[in-house]
Amino acid sequence: MAIGHARRILIAGGGIGGLAAALALQQRGFEPLVLERAEELRDGGAGLHIWTNGVLALDYLGVAEEVLEIAPAQETAHFSTWRGEVLGAWPVGDFVARYGAPTIAVERSVLHGILRDALQGDVVRTGAHVVGFDQDREGVTVRFADGTTERGDLLIGADGIHGAVRDAMFGPAQNRYSGYIAWRGRAQMEHADIPPGTFNAMFGPGTRFTYYDVAPGLVHWMSVANGAPGGRDLPGVRDMLLRRHAGWGGPVADILKATPEEWILRGDVEGRKPERQWGQGRVTLLGDAAHPITFNIGQGACQALEDALVLAEHLAGAGSDPVSALRRYESERQERTAPLQNIAWRIGKMGAVKNPLLIKVREAFMRKNWNTKAFAAAEQGQVAYGSRWARQTGRHRAPAAPDRTPAATSAPGTE
Repeated sequence: MAIGHARRILIAGGGIGGLAAALALQQRGFEPLVLERAEELRDGGAGLHIWTNGVLALDYLGVAEEVLEIAPAQETAHFSTWRGEVLGAWPVGDFVARYGAPTIAVERSVLHGILRDALQGDVVRTGAHVVGFDQDREGVTVRFADGTTERGDLLIGADGIHGAVRDAMFGPAQNRYSGYIAWRGRAQMEHADIPPGTFNAMFGPGTRFTYYDVAPGLVHWMSVANGAPGGRDLPGVRDMLLRRHAGWGGPVADILKATPEEWILRGDVEGRKPERQWGQGRVTLLGDAAHPITFNIGQGACQALEDALVLAEHLAGAGSDPVSALRRYESERQERTAPLQNIAWRIGKMGAVKNPLLIKVREAFMRKNWNTKAFAAAEQGQVAYGSRWARQTGRHRAPAAPDRTPAATSAPGTE
């Protein structure tokens, strides 16, 4: 149960990380209040690749069963050239036996809704545009764009890579553009080459295409290409993508043709170097606000879920010193997330190569190492950490995972 001087906890941001933090804190006896800038609490329709460590976190929050009723479990993560030539195949289905939970894909809005519905009481306030805060020895006062304020014992900034809470503490963030843009979309379709549990990441010259099913008859995809930031799409973006991927192997053209143009979203891909400081006093950060991880290893949402559980754990044991608990949370999570930020950035650069000679080097490297060293490193560096919650829940029938160092080193992973 929450004790001491931290009971009412304000959370700026109502995305996956903010809602997960609210749920984890509520389950520990705290009184969270989520402050969402939008007038309506909703999240986008893009897909999420949730590795086993993320599913174990969802299980610990008590929502995994509901997610798994919808989200397809993956048996093999495939990697190929744009021509359809195999570069690697990871047996991610084996994680069920080793850790007690699968790797899945799920629509972001579905996961968002499940987390929202799991919260007890009226703990989400929409239309709450946080612009700054003031803190003292007893608590934090959050300021909103409309001139009103809200008082709490602690403040958690879960408001994303461009979050106001982080910038209010440390000044404008030094985000860095990756050099590539992601187009994301959804296709309602059944396809012989997309059986349940599909995942395929295809690598081309300066561009990539990834697709996976997120529910029966619903496929999420992402097209990535090098380019300058700040651009906007004109009508005809689907035709542009079809031209870009003309001649690509597999069901790429069929997926694009089945996607309504209004379901295609464009976004510049940004990241940030790991930062040494996440908080001050009674304020800290969570998720992309603290450690934006590019999509290249599929760990962004997973790490936000882990953040939520670790934060709640430290605060529950804080006694009368919640400020020290925040610093312990930050130290633990910085050690975990910094390597993932770095490896995701490096894999993104590898995927973006356009020079024909470098493409041959990339393909030779993947054929030699992806199924062996890369897969082993991804499991150790990304998945094994989640076994801390598998052992605690006691709900899994599979044997417990082998004892491994929680803060594993960085490793190549998947998109």
